[in-house]
Amino acid sequence: MNKSDAFLETFRALLLAALLLSSPLSLAGEGQPAPVPASVLEARVSELAHKLRCLVCENQSIAESNAPLAADLRERVREQFQAGKSEQEVIAWLSGRYGDYVLYDPPFKPITLLLWAGPALLLILGASGLLMCLRRRQHEQLAQAPLSEADRARARALLQTPEPE
Repeated sequence: MNKSDAFLETFRALLLAALLLSSPLSLAGEGQPAPVPASVLEARVSELAHKLRCLVCENQSIAESNAPLAADLRERVREQFQAGKSEQEVIAWLSGRYGDYVLYDPPFKPITLLLWAGPALLLILGASGLLMCLRRRQHEQLAQAPLSEADRARARALLQTPEPE
């Protein structure tokens, strides 16, 4: 066995040892996500809970509500975060289960177009109706019968203007 063969054998042995030693380390990270500190977890739960509507109270977020369902939803959100889910994944799970009504800020979809465009449409329709009403009133006032000579003479007398010749 010459030096190059010995070097190759040593290199192969070291490479095999490195692969065998590194494989358990790479598998160790796949099981459970790294634990999140309690203060960070509670901050994430609180932040998301303020964005979600309580289905019982309807005018409070699940962070503000004392309803049992709100407490259950807060716990579910906490569990989802502990399982390593992102905020978007938790929102998708909640809206899939309870519908978009659970979200205070509903997503823009074709079905919610009226919800988003409704206020602007009502404002435009109201302003258009008011403008048409004012123009009609102005037109009606201008379209009245012209003044007779007696009415003109009386108006001139009231205004004390001399009669043009």
